[in-house]
Amino acid sequence: MMSSYELFETTADVGVRGFGSTLEEAFENAAKAMFSVMVDLSGVKEEREVEVSCEAFDEEGLLVEWLNELLALSSIEKMVFSSFEVKIDREDDVLKLKGVARGEKLDPGRHNLKTEVKAATYSMIKVVKEGDRYVAQLILDI
Repeated sequence: MMSSYELFETTADVGVRGFGSTLEEAFENAAKAMFSVMVDLSGVKEEREVEVSCEAFDEEGLLVEWLNELLALSSIEKMVFSSFEVKIDREDDVLKLKGVARGEKLDPGRHNLKTEVKAATYSMIKVVKEGDRYVAQLILDI
């Protein structure tokens, strides 16, 4: 079975790629990849659900908005997330994402913290359909 996400090395930052049979699934897995850089996901319980919404004019912009919104919510709510659900609709010329992030309050004593992620960037960004799967990729500023 193919992995739903992977990390790839760059000089100073880290790249993430989310894969999915739908655009939404690729966005969900890109978020999972990003949080896997920050914390060991296997130790994060799905105790609380936080709603997320954002919009952009194209899929690349929407990916950056989605991931940066998750980083902001993680910081504000002092939470780490391990699972995500996304719905993307087009209204006129705007892509609107409504989603849910599930996780729990950050507990440094219990969560295996890794690297702090400052932001999702437009560097090396691509949101494409390759064969029968979607790929959502970008570089994280760490």
